[in-house]
Amino acid sequence: MADEISDLRLFVRMVAAGSLSETARRLNSSLPAMSRRLAAMEGRLGVRLIDRSSRRFTLTEEGGLLYERGVALLEDLDEAEAEVSAKVKTPHGRLRVGAPLEIGRRRFAPLVARFVEQYPAIGVELVLADSRLDVIGDELDVGLQLDVPTDGSVISRRLISSRRIVCASPAYIARRGRPERPEDLLQHDCISLVRGRHVFNRWTFQEGGRRREVQVRGKLSTNNAEVLHGWTLMGQGIGLKALWDIEQDLADGRLVELLGPFACDEINLDVAYATRTHLPLRIRVFIDFIVEAMSRGDGELMP
Repeated sequence: MADEISDLRLFVRMVAAGSLSETARRLNSSLPAMSRRLAAMEGRLGVRLIDRSSRRFTLTEEGGLLYERGVALLEDLDEAEAEVSAKVKTPHGRLRVGAPLEIGRRRFAPLVARFVEQYPAIGVELVLADSRLDVIGDELDVGLQLDVPTDGSVISRRLISSRRIVCASPAYIARRGRPERPEDLLQHDCISLVRGRHVFNRWTFQEGGRRREVQVRGKLSTNNAEVLHGWTLMGQGIGLKALWDIEQDLADGRLVELLGPFACDEINLDVAYATRTHLPLRIRVFIDFIVEAMSRGDGELMP
């Protein structure tokens, strides 16, 4: 029975990953090993589960049925284990936690270190990425997300509500001047963030009770939020940053807020986790710890 459950978990992970090669990467295995495991499952069941004729495989009718029933079965099994775990007074086990790169490294990572000091029987793997992490697809127990899906697959709790800030260094302002209105940005070098093939160069403002967009331009763009932050500090251009990433820079005078009266770009950071009837105790105590710590503004910033 243990082998069948292990195979079922692997099959569900294959479907979530979308390819055998991605499954192998996530499990630190090899593509031939994944192919052999899949072939063995299909041989034992006597059916073909996945059509691998295309680059991104698709489920057969039998594979779709196994996946649907398998997800429900594994959820019931996980809930049963969670109920047993919840009866243990000392939370234990491992957590896989994801967060956006910059706030995750500078503010969230110190809190994770404090958490494992307080709960030494729990280990945490912290996954940081500039691209959006998916709690389900990336197999996270907990994720910090800017845009939480509303499809019911995850539950979320608000951590921080803030806004994005148009900012520049004093050196840039001394050299190029200060924009007074949103359209003045068209005469400045603005640094854009890139996600995949999408360039975030349409910045939103409020003027006269109406929202408007300005399509900025500049010589520099990057897919890394920390690089954008660094370029802005160096005086290479005007940046658009979440307030929680630059609060200390503003307080210390390394950056200056621009166009404050026109600001309206709100941003929220939520902690999200997969929908379950019974959460393992280690997840519950971790979420409570993080929500409480960040609501108090606790934690030192990593350089």
